[in-house]
Amino acid sequence: MLNLEIITPEKTVVKDEVDLVEATGADGEFGIMPGHTQFLTALRIGEIRYRKNGETTYLASSGGFAEVVDDKVTLLMDTAETAKEIDVERAKKAMERAESLLKTMSYDHTEYRLYEMALLRAIARIGVASKKI
Repeated sequence: MLNLEIITPEKTVVKDEVDLVEATGADGEFGIMPGHTQFLTALRIGEIRYRKNGETTYLASSGGFAEVVDDKVTLLMDTAETAKEIDVERAKKAMERAESLLKTMSYDHTEYRLYEMALLRAIARIGVASKKI
């Protein structure tokens, strides 16, 4: 088993023993199982998944860092939302707004990257929310 801790500035979101953790790091998707080598990476905006007793839980993340040491996985994230916590209509509106604004500006505009990140967060939130059970 892995000891998983998912921490945001506001709270500890998850503190549990799990079988598997999957996320998207700086170099792409990765999975962690018991016995994994020590590991440290930045996390991209996207989906975090962990499995316990055959059940998978999904979270939307706005990025952060992951560390693995001796079967302990620590994810320090800006935000982490479960499917139940996500307001899908709000996420859709944020996605539409970001898409609309990105269409009006050039890539070198000072706020382009901010709206691009807002779009990625909205897409991640909608994706995780679609997995409500």
